[in-house]
Amino acid sequence: MQEDIQLLLEQIMEQGDIQLSDIPNIDLYMDQVITIFENALGTSKRYPEDKLLTKTMINNYTKDKILMPAINKKYTSEHILIMALIYHLKQTLSISDIKSLFQGTLHHEEVNVQEVYQEFLVLKQHQSMLFAQHLQEAEHGVSDRDHNQKEKTLLTVLTLIHHANTYKRLAEKMIDQLK
Repeated sequence: MQEDIQLLLEQIMEQGDIQLSDIPNIDLYMDQVITIFENALGTSKRYPEDKLLTKTMINNYTKDKILMPAINKKYTSEHILIMALIYHLKQTLSISDIKSLFQGTLHHEEVNVQEVYQEFLVLKQHQSMLFAQHLQEAEHGVSDRDHNQKEKTLLTVLTLIHHANTYKRLAEKMIDQLK
């Protein structure tokens, strides 16, 4: 089982991100932005029919004031970076929490979106390596006990979800302090 989990984790860690170099130095139309997301993040889809970003999503982010409006129907690199951050956050947080987070942090003049995003990518890569080490330690705890394969899978998933829930609750509490 350890090899199976390790392989799954490697597949997840190999999934791409939108790099600053993926974003052209010109403003883009909505369809072009969606294409960037599909090209860079397409491997992160759980199912092929899943949508990473749609016109409706972009319009809703703008309507909710999470994303600033397009300029002459075009999106800047800052728009794209904010949409990428939304993509990462919305997998765990509610849109309401993302709005509160951005209003308390990202939507302030002194916050450089490009620097924050680039640092996020570096931290994400480092945390992925630490997570792989932590997962190996957790697997040894499950493997050392006398369980069948289905029990080991259930225990591993329960442990992963416990960690995810703990991180999510901590993030929510930090967001609540911004209000």
